[in-house]
Amino acid sequence: MASLSKAGTALAALREHLVGDVIAPGDPGYDEARTVFNAMIDRRPAVIAQCADATDVVRAVRFGRELDLHIAVRGGGHSVAGTALGDGALVVDLRRMHRVTVDPAAEAVRVEGGATMSHLDRATQPYGLATTGGRASTIGVGGFVLGGGTGWLDRAFGLAVDNLIGVELVTADAERVHASADENPELFWALHGGGGNFGVATALTLELHELPEFSIVLLMFLPQHGPDVIQTFREIMLTGPDAVGGAVLYITGPPEEFTPPELVGELVCAALLTYTGGEDGLRELAEPLLALPHEVELAGDMPYADVQCMLDDPPGMRNYWSAEYLSGLPDEAVDVFCARADGMPVPTGTQHILFPQGGAIAGGPHEYPVPYRDALWAAHPFAVWADPADDERAMSWVRDVRTGLRPWSTGAVYLNFIGDEGPERVRAGLGAGNTLRLEKVKRRYDPDNVFRFNHNIRPV
Repeated sequence: MASLSKAGTALAALREHLVGDVIAPGDPGYDEARTVFNAMIDRRPAVIAQCADATDVVRAVRFGRELDLHIAVRGGGHSVAGTALGDGALVVDLRRMHRVTVDPAAEAVRVEGGATMSHLDRATQPYGLATTGGRASTIGVGGFVLGGGTGWLDRAFGLAVDNLIGVELVTADAERVHASADENPELFWALHGGGGNFGVATALTLELHELPEFSIVLLMFLPQHGPDVIQTFREIMLTGPDAVGGAVLYITGPPEEFTPPELVGELVCAALLTYTGGEDGLRELAEPLLALPHEVELAGDMPYADVQCMLDDPPGMRNYWSAEYLSGLPDEAVDVFCARADGMPVPTGTQHILFPQGGAIAGGPHEYPVPYRDALWAAHPFAVWADPADDERAMSWVRDVRTGLRPWSTGAVYLNFIGDEGPERVRAGLGAGNTLRLEKVKRRYDPDNVFRFNHNIRPV
């Protein structure tokens, strides 16, 4: 640990040379700067460097190494685990770096490390292009992609990481490197699911796909119809094209104009179908669901970027999530999933979600450390609530969902869906066969484990 005089001198130099702002405890705006999406996370960094560009990131990392500080990286700040912050750490805050540059001729996009899904989707939409993004507009692109990346387009276009062309990275030695299939290929491999373990991603280049039309069907049902809804949804996913995706989820009836007053604040079962095509084609695919008795029906063509905002979660709420990836969805598993909805904390922002996999997810490259690729379904208990008095109730419900579905679990997991669940779950998210290889890459690029506020890979 550096002496106080050395630390003071280094901090003064950082304040002088950083184009962005430097915030320390006691400075105006400190508490605001350390606030993240999950209100359960309350950590006090030693320094927050709000970087304006990649050169600022280099300066900040050098400062952190000079003072022997561990370094957290903040992109969107959306991680349920609170990986954007660390007590006594340096936070490299990338939020000012959110430029998105679209190359429509190459069908590619360069995204700076602090950009959110909204920045990305709004930039590509005028060109009729898109790439797989998270299911909320506030998610940070960097952490999402480097962790694997699943979203409404994944059955059609693959996981986000399958569309990764290159990464611009600042390493633990404050060196700027580029990783691609041809340049630092072993690092590039590790960045396909290894998250922020290897440095600060200042920019990512992603492949884009043509998306001239996008449509949705959203239905709400009384909760007792859940088994029929899921079984029907399951058949659509088994027989339909890769262009169709979506989710079945139990939620609290939202206070929207389209929700019948008697369902507002009550448990409902919803089915969302998404389609990389027009409404007519989707309605034909959705016909079996539309034939079931439902209370709400919304259908139509809708800009993809607008759909991305539909399930945005308000900041300042308490969050606890997890997931089980399933080898199949037999009727018995459907019954267990539906039964667990009865224990959901309602009324809250909690969502009890079932995502289909398959399609381009399963057809993507199998060499990368994304071991959940071959699972057929993903169950995602997503607890969101306001009152700390509900902490144990909400967290217990998430754990109960996992326990109930474990007989059908593949054992793999998408790490962006979970908080701190221990080193075994990290290995489950990377794949046992990939762990040693990842540890060797970590040793090369971060031998001191400077970047440890993540689903951590320890250097060997």
